[in-house]
Amino acid sequence: MLSTPLRFASLPLPPPPPPPPMRRFHQKPPSYGPKSALFFPVVFLPPRSCPGQGSRRGRGGPARALDAAQSFDYESRALEDLENRSRLKIAIVGFGNFGQFLARTFATQGHALLAHSRSDHSAAARSVGADFYRDPHDLCEQHPDVVVLCTSILSSEAVLRSLPFQRLRRSTLFVDVLSVKEFPKNLFLNILPPDFDILCTHPMFGPESGKDGWAGLPFVYDKVRVSDTEERVDRCRRFLNIFAREGCRMVEMSCAEHDENSAESQFLTHTVGRILSKLELKSTPINTKGYETLLQLVENTCSDSFDLYNGLFMYNYNSTELLERLDIAFDSVKKELFGRLHDILRKQLFESPGNSNNIKPVDKDS
Repeated sequence: MLSTPLRFASLPLPPPPPPPPMRRFHQKPPSYGPKSALFFPVVFLPPRSCPGQGSRRGRGGPARALDAAQSFDYESRALEDLENRSRLKIAIVGFGNFGQFLARTFATQGHALLAHSRSDHSAAARSVGADFYRDPHDLCEQHPDVVVLCTSILSSEAVLRSLPFQRLRRSTLFVDVLSVKEFPKNLFLNILPPDFDILCTHPMFGPESGKDGWAGLPFVYDKVRVSDTEERVDRCRRFLNIFAREGCRMVEMSCAEHDENSAESQFLTHTVGRILSKLELKSTPINTKGYETLLQLVENTCSDSFDLYNGLFMYNYNSTELLERLDIAFDSVKKELFGRLHDILRKQLFESPGNSNNIKPVDKDS
């Protein structure tokens, strides 16, 4: 109390206690002789979460020294380490419409992206946070973990041969996303160095069908050549997990089986859509649901390039057989229609009782 020193003014006051040997941000360290510039004691105060140890009086409180020990967020650090281990450096070769479509999801999941294309798509690359490289040598010198081939089917061989494989790490994983699978599988096995891993995939959706998300859409893959080392197996798993996290229906299938199935599910769909587009169908005031489905089919299939459709035909031998079957089926339907029409006309000409053209049978006895 302030009145105490005045009431006992005649008594000598005790000397003030010496300051504690604590380093504070607004105080200079105490001098301890010639070595004081090199050493002085520092008191480390525990965090507030440790009651009874935060100050000289035994009460909790914040740390008062700049170099006091701080609590360590092990959970955040563990989460950060997990994200870094899951993060891939992905090079997309062929940064066109489909490559950009994939890149947006790759970037959303936090992967580092590199892009290469013969056309200048640097602006599109910047929009998703990807580094764009016009020179394939510059791209390969960045040592990506995964190289994704996103070219057209027709140009894939030329683009693949243009890459300087010697500038990549010998453990690089190559992935294709072409709509046929036997062709890129053989291409990779014949051209790539034997140390490279190979994963053939087919996301069976595109910018139009996958614009509202990938949940439930099929993703076909075949681990053609993946080394059994833990690091390479884990890298392949992390790449496939990109699509699994988006809710894709993951289908592991051999390349040969894929081509057999896709001839019907994909090539047939594109063929019918292209045929209908030749009719120049228009919307009408009395559209049925079925007719609207046909209009939507034309829009979906014809929005893809003709090179894609041509590649589905040229690089899948099952497509040739399917086209012949389609031709035979169309002829069969026409014959059935015209056959019934012929039967109706015969009945009208020869069997209708009120028809003046009826020909009565001739009586041989008359």
